[in-house]
Amino acid sequence: MKKVVFKICLWALLLMGYSFTQAQSKNIIISDDLAATAEVFKVKMGTQWMGKIWKFKFGDYAVVKSKLGWTVTTEKTNLLDTRTENKTENKFSFVLSNKTSDSAIVNAMNNITIKELRSFWIFSNNNFEFNIGSDELLMSASFFSSFITTSSNKNDVWVLQLEQTDGSEVDYKYEGVIGNENRIIKIVPVSSNINGIDSRMLPALGFEFIENEQSICAVQYFGGGAFGFNKNIVWIKSELEPRMKLILSAAMTCLMQLKN
Repeated sequence: MKKVVFKICLWALLLMGYSFTQAQSKNIIISDDLAATAEVFKVKMGTQWMGKIWKFKFGDYAVVKSKLGWTVTTEKTNLLDTRTENKTENKFSFVLSNKTSDSAIVNAMNNITIKELRSFWIFSNNNFEFNIGSDELLMSASFFSSFITTSSNKNDVWVLQLEQTDGSEVDYKYEGVIGNENRIIKIVPVSSNINGIDSRMLPALGFEFIENEQSICAVQYFGGGAFGFNKNIVWIKSELEPRMKLILSAAMTCLMQLKN
């Protein structure tokens, strides 16, 4: 009888461990040190009204004021519409409060350029379609930048930049930084599908902030699966001083707005 009970308990523990691993793998994979020492906040997105960004809220941090500009798109094409170039620009700004007298003030801009080749349709019938040329992505380039200050020290300006490029005419790039005159912090894309441990077609996605080879915060802007846009999570290293936490929280809010 004791052996049977032991086996049942063992299987139960193994099942719990498997379930825990599966649940963990559904979020982005961050460094062990950050996972062990971070404050973890689930993000409430609130609502997004006309001319406003999402009313993000996590922990003591909340968007209390915002402005979302119009998205402006221009397109250039050749005579036969076989080569196109699209440029899109969008701006937004917001104030992030942390329930103290200090707050973060953010102004951001995103620029996207897409160059493509398009095949030219000649004619088609029931059996085939005849085109000249090919469909090819020559360049997709996204450059996001924002300026972050705090109400307690408006002379200390932090600049966040995120660049992503792809296409046959450019090298693939997906990287970012945030810094001021004295510090530079790398922003690294991460997901839940490291080494193939997340079998979902759409894994969780986010960014991890690395300074001097140490992870200091992370943000998940997509939780994976069909309904992943409302599963945002923020990790902030607990030992950071309050003003730095505010600046990093503002940077992560920028990235959540950009990606959502």
